Amino acid sequence: MKMTGAQIIISLLEKQGVTEVAGIPGGSILPLYNELAQSNIRHILVRQEQAAGFIAQGMSRSTGKTAVCMATSGPGAMNLLTAIADARCDSIPLVVITGQVNTTLIGTDAFQEADTFGLSFPITKHSILIQHVEDLVTAIPQAFAIAQSGRPGPVLIDVPRDIQTAECDIADSVFEAKSDSTYCAPVRFATPANEMHALIEQFCAVLLGAQKPVLYVGGGCNVPEVASQLQQLLKTLSIPVVSSLMGIGCVPCKAPYYLGMLGMHGSYAANSAMYDSDVVLALGTHFDDRAIGLANEFCPHAKILHVDIDAAEINKIYPAHTAIVADVKKVLPLLCTALERNIKNGDYTSQGVQKKRYDNCCSLRQSDYSELLGKSKDSMLPNPRSFIAALPEKAALCGLTADDIIVTTDVGQHQMWVAQYYPFVYPRTFLTSGSLGTMGFGLPAAIGAALANTDKRVVCFTGDGSIMMNIQELATLAELNLPVTIVLFQNGTLGMVRQQQKYLFDRTFSASVFMQQTDFIAVAKGFGIRTVDATADQQWYTEAFAHNEKKPCLVLVKIDPEEDVLPYVKSGYANIDAIR
Repeated sequence: MKMTGAQIIISLLEKQGVTEVAGIPGGSILPLYNELAQSNIRHILVRQEQAAGFIAQGMSRSTGKTAVCMATSGPGAMNLLTAIADARCDSIPLVVITGQVNTTLIGTDAFQEADTFGLSFPITKHSILIQHVEDLVTAIPQAFAIAQSGRPGPVLIDVPRDIQTAECDIADSVFEAKSDSTYCAPVRFATPANEMHALIEQFCAVLLGAQKPVLYVGGGCNVPEVASQLQQLLKTLSIPVVSSLMGIGCVPCKAPYYLGMLGMHGSYAANSAMYDSDVVLALGTHFDDRAIGLANEFCPHAKILHVDIDAAEINKIYPAHTAIVADVKKVLPLLCTALERNIKNGDYTSQGVQKKRYDNCCSLRQSDYSELLGKSKDSMLPNPRSFIAALPEKAALCGLTADDIIVTTDVGQHQMWVAQYYPFVYPRTFLTSGSLGTMGFGLPAAIGAALANTDKRVVCFTGDGSIMMNIQELATLAELNLPVTIVLFQNGTLGMVRQQQKYLFDRTFSASVFMQQTDFIAVAKGFGIRTVDATADQQWYTEAFAHNEKKPCLVLVKIDPEEDVLPYVKSGYANIDAIR
């Protein structure tokens, strides 16, 4: 049958199970939008293309599935680049479809022309410029397979306008086959199956001979299947657990063995445990600078046992004693079985020694946690840490459980407070921009999470700096009328920048204090969002989580600009030398 390029794209998206896409139309992608309007796919009209990328991320991060966003050529595609780079840094599977000028105009400086393929290539897992309409038949399923397989990431498909309108003969079998693509992107340099048994036994020998082992979990563990496997591992091997920012949620934050996040703003207990360790079992994580601080004083006496799906992460920053290149969910069952067998055979000698240190670390974490929860710089204003820690209890008064809530954040002080104090229980319930640290992420990501999880209440923590990066998406939120609660901490500053200037630049607050304070209550009402001022109303939660009302709400919380994120490790210092 004859089909246009636009019809092929839409049909293949439907075949992949796509039900929603976010974007903004424009001249170079109008043929595709014409077909989209006649399909079963719902389009989410954003107010700026970057938000389309973050909405797609909210869908993907909360479900693990590949999500789709769209933009037109030139400025539309370029506005998407930040969200694409963010997805690449945090290993989020997206398929990004952009319109492009006609093939005959490429390279002529045509209206709204930009080299989307070239600009995107360094920040995607894969980029494709479609040059023949027939190529779409393989390019679309391959894009989904590449995005999802191995270490996930974004794939961009740039489609010239004339390719969208061009026709070609397509066999019916293309759309009758199973939705799963036959194309499979292999894990590069994966550990061969015949070497796995010996490596697992090496892991066991090192772990069971350790006096101070620590489990370090990252984003590769933040999926339900791996979280369940971790519970089994910790039943078998009772050791302290620390997480990266992206790993938060894969073990319950209030579990006795969890010491918190490590790194620049990590708990002192987590950073101390890593420094003192003699063995670190690192699962699905890389040793980035924010996590390890001064590299030669991170865990100077430890043997690193590293499991990661990306071979490029092995030995990149920290040399591994033994490493396995594979998906964590395939390695953990093998490791648990081997550990149980070795322990049964009497090869576990460090349990008694470890127990005392384990209890000391947990006590240290509780001391850190309680100390900062009880303090507030200004007694007339809320303590942001206490506010965040207590939010699930307030939501529970309105009938919401931990299982009912997904949390997103923007980037800044509020992000770190949430990472430190919100009591996460489940994986994929903490959505935040980790490696790239993109302000403006929180609100559109919350919209995406709410779209993909219709039975959940999404709570977006943001600040008066971050919210302004994509505040126009309040219009999108109001239009969709989604159950998103925005908790906006207002301190009149770029809080994290101001804090670093306070500690590193002798309180020279250069361009970090707003001269004009925004009336966010009025702004939100102007967009059609209901509001409540939690600074003045102690019963704010009854409005924010109103019974049986799946509607958006903005909660304003005014805080003192002197509130700091502690612990804080200065640049060039070891994690154990944190300001507490």
